[in-house]
Amino acid sequence: MLRTPRVAALGAALVTVLAVGLLQAPGQAAPTADRKAEPAYRNAGLTTQQRVDDLLSRMTTAEKIGQMTQAERIDVDADPSLITTHGFGSILSGGGSTPTGNTPEAWADMVDRFQAAALETRLGIPLLYGVDSVHGHGNLQGATVFPHNIGLGATRDAALVEKIGHITAIETRATGPQWAFAPCVCVARDDRWGRTYESFGESPRLVTRLETVIDGLQGGPGDLDRPDRVLATAKHFAGDGLTTYGTPTGDYTVDQGIDQVSREEFEALALSPYVPAVRKHHVGSVMPSFSSVDWTEDGLGNPVKMHANRELITDVLKGRMGFDGLVISDWRAIRQLPGTYTEQVEASVNAGVDMFMEPIQAPNNPDGWDAFIPALTSLVEDGSVPMSRIDDAVSRILTAKFELGLFEHPFTDRRNIDTIGSRAHRRVARQAVAESQVLLKNRQGTLPLSSGKKQPVYVAGSNADNIGNQAGGWTLTWQGGSTNVIPGQTVLDAVRATSRSRVQFSETASDPVPANATGVVVVGETPYAEGFGDVNGPQWAYDPGDQGVPRPKKEMLLSDADQLAVRRVCSQAASCTVLVVSGRPMIVPPELLSQIDALVASWLPGSEGMGVADVLFGRKPFRGRLPVTWPRSVAQEPINVGDADYDPLYRYGFGLHT
Repeated sequence: MLRTPRVAALGAALVTVLAVGLLQAPGQAAPTADRKAEPAYRNAGLTTQQRVDDLLSRMTTAEKIGQMTQAERIDVDADPSLITTHGFGSILSGGGSTPTGNTPEAWADMVDRFQAAALETRLGIPLLYGVDSVHGHGNLQGATVFPHNIGLGATRDAALVEKIGHITAIETRATGPQWAFAPCVCVARDDRWGRTYESFGESPRLVTRLETVIDGLQGGPGDLDRPDRVLATAKHFAGDGLTTYGTPTGDYTVDQGIDQVSREEFEALALSPYVPAVRKHHVGSVMPSFSSVDWTEDGLGNPVKMHANRELITDVLKGRMGFDGLVISDWRAIRQLPGTYTEQVEASVNAGVDMFMEPIQAPNNPDGWDAFIPALTSLVEDGSVPMSRIDDAVSRILTAKFELGLFEHPFTDRRNIDTIGSRAHRRVARQAVAESQVLLKNRQGTLPLSSGKKQPVYVAGSNADNIGNQAGGWTLTWQGGSTNVIPGQTVLDAVRATSRSRVQFSETASDPVPANATGVVVVGETPYAEGFGDVNGPQWAYDPGDQGVPRPKKEMLLSDADQLAVRRVCSQAASCTVLVVSGRPMIVPPELLSQIDALVASWLPGSEGMGVADVLFGRKPFRGRLPVTWPRSVAQEPINVGDADYDPLYRYGFGLHT
């Protein structure tokens, strides 16, 4: 008989014996027999606070510190007993860290295997499993891949964004993870930042408007224990999109840099989106930024890293805003703090960080959680970190686990696993793509194109037939990749499926262009994520990668090949439409723009190229509006609505309608 994934999961569960003597299979409620023998924290009839207080009172210092520790999947995959031995509170999958096979069933089996190890601990405290579901469950092959946030910002559609959050939660939790490191509620104020596409836009008001994604991920009060909801994470607290280009050390990068602004600017542009995220949407976790803030008059004073900023994390976030969730550090971020590693741990714990993402697997500094646990233990023993701070952190972590229902249902509920990448989910992604397209130029009504047989369609450009470029970073791998292939349609696929005319494709436009052809040229960027996407970023960001493939330096400029393709098509075709597939505005030289009949900002649409064709051929109207200002040149950056001498190529909020 074939051993189905669910049977495999049940087999894994059979090795799980709770400290209270209960045996539980995936998706089944805990037995109710002999309730009197159960400790109070096992009693689902009590309040969450009562259960947290009872469990906390039973925990040793070592067990509490274990709960504050998050390891990476790779750290424990070969030996899940490490989870039992050290009592880890959480495991994560970083970008591209997937089980062998990378199927929904493989994910669920993996998470359940780790969960089984956690339940073998003395108190049987279940694991939280986290993953970067930033535009869908992007690590998973076959998941629905939505447009990145910058495209969603162009839609201005809060209801649609909430629906996208819900689908993301469904597909994520059905494969095991109960925690999404999303959304990014950053306000991108400099398009040279390599994470611009993770922002909904340059306006705090727009970012706040689309925080409905949190509701989609988490649901309403009391919904977290449902199989279609996950814990959300507002990141990166605070000011990651506000860093200065060109730091005092001369490193021309904006990622992980310094916010050199007044307190008033910081309040308005960095902190303001967190107030509704906490008070209105009740986000369950917050992740600090790698960046620093410097409020001195000359901006060259004593910048404080966010992971050590007690004023912002404890006083502002947890105090003034009333955040009662957990604060999770970013990837090995505390190692950027000054001092020894023990001093780094002390500064960050006392600043208010509750759980620490400390994977071992790192290229140049292999120690991770194995250094964190003894460091924090010594700090508690000598009084440098008070037990009250430890108890506060662990209480927040346990609260999330109780609210997620993990004590009653620790294993993966797979009832929605067959909906992953379903037609219904991809229809929503297609709608998002269509609504995200921004029409910037439309000379003499070039768009919409006719889908009839009157003229051949000539398609060219580097991004016309590359779904890896179309999906961008955080897709299958951390940085994404031009060779990454996911289910879906490229723009070329969509044009071929929509047009009834003959469609000819020549990526470089080297093939002759018929004089009566309708020209469509799809240009833009190749994928990248943090660091690697910064314009003129540090040398490490574009050195050869792991596969020896050079990473090109990012410049916000169209490549020579793309510019040549535009010139060839626009000079020969009857009409010339250019689509820019990118994570931010790209500079279009004036002489090139003059040759273009129609110009469209397509952003990073993800898997559903048909959404592009829907507006291109008039099935749906163009309704998108720019979520960021489109500059005339890179020299204009940073440029944002409200600036003095504001003279962009296309202003914030611009978008022609059809």
